[in-house]
Amino acid sequence: MVKVIAIDGPSGAGKGTISRKLAKKLGFFYLDSGALYRLLGLVAVRHRVDLSDNTVLTPLAENMDIRFEALASGENKILLEGEDVTRELRSEQTAALASQVAAYPEVRKALLVRQRRFAKSPGLVADGRDMGTVVFPEAQLKLYLTASVEERARRRYKQLLEKGESVSLRALEAQVRARDERDINRDASPLIAASDAIEIDTTELSITEVLDTVLNIALHRGLM
Repeated sequence: MVKVIAIDGPSGAGKGTISRKLAKKLGFFYLDSGALYRLLGLVAVRHRVDLSDNTVLTPLAENMDIRFEALASGENKILLEGEDVTRELRSEQTAALASQVAAYPEVRKALLVRQRRFAKSPGLVADGRDMGTVVFPEAQLKLYLTASVEERARRRYKQLLEKGESVSLRALEAQVRARDERDINRDASPLIAASDAIEIDTTELSITEVLDTVLNIALHRGLM
């Protein structure tokens, strides 16, 4: 059986950063499941597809022309129809699109098969919102990272400022709360910690502290 570490949690809890660093440390493959939903939102807008029409979104999800290319830094370059859209996927606008299309059960089912294909030897670190509950329920290790709304908004605020974008911290807090509301209360795969997940509150922790904690847990689970 392929080793799988599932890391779930709300936006801004640090799961993406930790997952990438953990995958690089262990020599595992990395799945950024959120990127798939962002890609779908992006391709839907580009092809002028109604985001409320899941009968069109579902086949679009099944047939997206996408490719992930691993970089030496541990990051992925993400190509949509041959175009590098890595930077565009990280925008707040694209994240909002992803949250909308992710609410449809048919869309999530269409992307489920694609996500499971990432599980290859020697192992996979899967980052998302339903990795441990739906996509990889048999994962050997399930983690749930969380942090306060204020801290998650502050982190995103800092990231956007570093990119030269003009943003409002108060507006970001409102967006984080709204996204949490959608993710937690949607009918399809709501954001929830798996019953056997280990929860880590990252509010007061540095990236190094969180990574060290996760590595120690992985070691004790025999995943290193």
